[in-house]
Amino acid sequence: MKTHSNVSWLRDVNVFAVNRLPAHSDHVYYETVEEAKKEPPMSMRHSLNGHWKFHYAINSNTRPKEFYQLGFDCKCWDDILVPGHIQLQGYGKPQYVNTMYPWDGHHHLRPPEIPEDDNPVGSYVKYFDIPNNMSNHPLFISFQGVETAFYVWLNGEFVGYSEDSFTPAEFDLTPYAVEGENKLCVEVYQRSTGSWLEDQDFWRFSGIFRDVYLYTIPNIHVYDMHVRAELDRSLQTGILETTLELKRSQEKEVMIVAELYDAEGAVIATTDIKTNHDQATVSMSVDSPASWSAEDPYLYKLFLKLFNEKGTLIEVVPQKVGFRRFELVNNIMTLNGKRIVFKGVNRHEFNGRTGRVVTKEDMLEDIKTMKKHNINAVRTSHYPNNSEWYQLCDEYGLYVIDEMNLETHGSWQKLGKIEPSWNIPGNHPEWEPIVMDRAVSMFERDKNHPSILIWSCGNESYAGEVILNVSRYFKSVDPSRLVHYEGVFHARAYDDTSDMESRMYAKPKDIEDYLTNDPKKPYISCEYMHAMGNSLGGMHKYTELEQKYPMYQGGFIWDYIDQALLKKDRFGKDYFAYGGDFGDRPTDYHFCANGIVYADRKPSPKMQEVKFLYQNIKLMPDREGVLVKNENLFTDTSAYQLEYALYREGTELYRKKQDVSVAPQEEMYFSFAWPEQGMNEPGEYCIHTMLTLKQDQLWAEKGHEVAFGQHVYRMGAIEKERNARGALKVVHGDVNIGIHGEDFSVLFSKAVGSLVSLHYAGKEMIEQPPMPLFWRTTTDNDKGCSQLYHSGIWYAASLARKCVNVEVEGKDEYVSVLFTYHFSISDRIEVKVGYTVFPDGSLRIRSAYEASKGDETLPQLPIFALSFKLPADYEQLQWYSLGPEENYADRATGARLCTFKNKVENNLSQYVTPQESGNRTGVRSVKILDANGQGIEVRSVEEPIECQISPYTAFELEQASHPYELPNVHYTVVNVAGKQMGVGGDDSWGAPVHDEYVLKADQDQEFVFDINRV
Repeated sequence: MKTHSNVSWLRDVNVFAVNRLPAHSDHVYYETVEEAKKEPPMSMRHSLNGHWKFHYAINSNTRPKEFYQLGFDCKCWDDILVPGHIQLQGYGKPQYVNTMYPWDGHHHLRPPEIPEDDNPVGSYVKYFDIPNNMSNHPLFISFQGVETAFYVWLNGEFVGYSEDSFTPAEFDLTPYAVEGENKLCVEVYQRSTGSWLEDQDFWRFSGIFRDVYLYTIPNIHVYDMHVRAELDRSLQTGILETTLELKRSQEKEVMIVAELYDAEGAVIATTDIKTNHDQATVSMSVDSPASWSAEDPYLYKLFLKLFNEKGTLIEVVPQKVGFRRFELVNNIMTLNGKRIVFKGVNRHEFNGRTGRVVTKEDMLEDIKTMKKHNINAVRTSHYPNNSEWYQLCDEYGLYVIDEMNLETHGSWQKLGKIEPSWNIPGNHPEWEPIVMDRAVSMFERDKNHPSILIWSCGNESYAGEVILNVSRYFKSVDPSRLVHYEGVFHARAYDDTSDMESRMYAKPKDIEDYLTNDPKKPYISCEYMHAMGNSLGGMHKYTELEQKYPMYQGGFIWDYIDQALLKKDRFGKDYFAYGGDFGDRPTDYHFCANGIVYADRKPSPKMQEVKFLYQNIKLMPDREGVLVKNENLFTDTSAYQLEYALYREGTELYRKKQDVSVAPQEEMYFSFAWPEQGMNEPGEYCIHTMLTLKQDQLWAEKGHEVAFGQHVYRMGAIEKERNARGALKVVHGDVNIGIHGEDFSVLFSKAVGSLVSLHYAGKEMIEQPPMPLFWRTTTDNDKGCSQLYHSGIWYAASLARKCVNVEVEGKDEYVSVLFTYHFSISDRIEVKVGYTVFPDGSLRIRSAYEASKGDETLPQLPIFALSFKLPADYEQLQWYSLGPEENYADRATGARLCTFKNKVENNLSQYVTPQESGNRTGVRSVKILDANGQGIEVRSVEEPIECQISPYTAFELEQASHPYELPNVHYTVVNVAGKQMGVGGDDSWGAPVHDEYVLKADQDQEFVFDINRV
């Protein structure tokens, strides 16, 4: 045992744990059976969370070196909250970087060197009295998470040192504790050798960010337990084997009684043993046990009762148990005998206010949101999570890839290029102990959770002997799980590291190439669909592979939550900030915002697509009925009710509910019971089918929709009758063409080259004339593939065009005005916009793009639209389109044809950087109204259109890096498009939108819509 600390340990790869207790399982324990059954907060555990005294220094030279001594008065120091990040409590500043190390460009370092002048130190002090029930008992302290390295003293005596930010570090305080007031001192460093292993794509913080507590143990104590609950090969017998490591104090013999209870509280198995050793194994079996899965997370409860030689009960350990069998069968991953598909997401622990300090409430909200959106798996990217997360995954039902705290991305990949000349850990034996320690700590803590199916050897650390040995360790201690590691894709000599082929951001075609060329391992996309900003386009191309190739077993979207931090702008208004907003350099700016939920945990519009494509039950309606295809592995549909509704032109005609029972992996067709009346009238019909919960569940309330399908068809044709309201009067001015009717007027300007006035009942509707628009605000994915560079000429074309011709045609029943535009980017491109005015005041607008045939020099168009402005008072929107959330050509499978309302200010999505958002495809009509319900209706004519309605133009949005930079709202901007390109999402750094969702410059385009007054 070392008795003195040494600051040199921070840069010594061989020193990463001093006097730290061995890692162990995360079980709880009680003194009585009654307590153990209720599982209240442990009486033998005492929280030290709360306010601590604190001092901050920018490096070790300016820290109070002797603060741990009893004579050093720290009581006048500042207070800091534990758990909490130092940088979010007024000291230093948070820094976001992705792959480069945070000191890049400031210091030229190689492992294990660390910056000497920039290594912030937090000195923490906590004064406490030992709780009465812990006096005269062994006393220990547990730090559940401290970033990055820390030293501990108690009452002036050195206790220990630890690295690894994301697994517990525990120490024995017994030799140093005193009666009365104790002085606990913790010195936390932001940089250490461990920093080279923690180069994850996240904010760089430091401090005590998880719980801290004291604990004691009884005279007989289960220090560690390994619960193996497996199904045998027949899947008919559950085998439960529990290996215990005991602390026995002076006791010579221990009686252990094991009782297994089912979920209803009935005892189904018991056994007992006596032992006079520090290790013991308790075994029992269960006939025909209920199995654990994400679909039906059935948990038994094991109680271990420990008695001393006199027969006195000393300790009771409750442990939830799930029987399952996870294995490779013929190169396919199976759970309980069935091929499994991961419908997963990567999840950073994050809270927009507190960083990686997450509460149980945060975790519950996350897991409920995931379950509600059909997510069945989570990868703990890229470190072991708070222990409570795994308990919730066990209980609520999520499959887990548990990933050890290892990422060295900046040591082998620079500016996207693979250059592993100084990669760590690689084949460097001196790095193996510190890396292996992280693997052992994760395994020992988490090994008893049935939700964990796969151990992961870390993330983006290239490959080599060290990581291969980590994999061998996992396989040796736990044959009941598989091992994952993606990095071997870059170094095939170490292919045995991973039990599965795992890649990041491979294109669907690349995945198919693997699966059709004699694959040896099942395939998962450990990261796919980079959900940065307005993204997730083309996700269906990945999920379609699940049915096509048995060895494709799903993937994990990157990622769950935007890592954006709440900050105030210069006027005191809150906004979500990203890298660089805190003055942090270097930084990777908003690359931290990749979530399918926002930083405030509200689902983003991307979740609409996720929920639909991750459905385990497919509903496939036609006009007569619906095919219910139950792709669940283990559960039937008895927990759900089928609901179906018929709409005509957006108006509901009929709705009915009925029970359906479809066995897992089966399908059944159910006929609709429509009434005959009103079913044959002309119009567009839409059938919605839904499966909803019959009863409340842990994760959702009764009535929650778990599956959806729709069918659209048309009966006859609706001939719209126009109310003539008298004749049209045409006034041909020198500059303008005026058309006047009953209670309205329309004015076209030959000088402007457009419609300049639309006057309804004394109100002017047009604030800015309609003009061709070829540019949409670049999305994060657009920026990643340099759209402004490649297609920027369309930006210019949208701002400057020349009207070269105006034609007028007048008849009794209408008047038409046709404008022809030319553009400087090519003399072979022409746009014609024709307006037809009818006596009822309605306008029909036809916009046609006549392409430069065979001219492949012009880049693709982001959009072909007509853009105009209304007064800002017209802010109420009533849609009949695909929705209700925003959708795009390549992200619309989860959208439904429906009517819905929103406001213009809410139509833009809350991405951290302003970008294209709020679009709807399949638009039949949208009404844009003022508070009195008056305004205009944009209605499609020949084919559905797309509409994006916003308080800002594409160019105003383009110039803003944060929402607070946008100008005050003066208009309602209406963009009516025939089409715009998809949003893409294969990655955000160069992957193009798939070809079928782009607008090619050498192809003609045309769309037609009406403007009607409301």
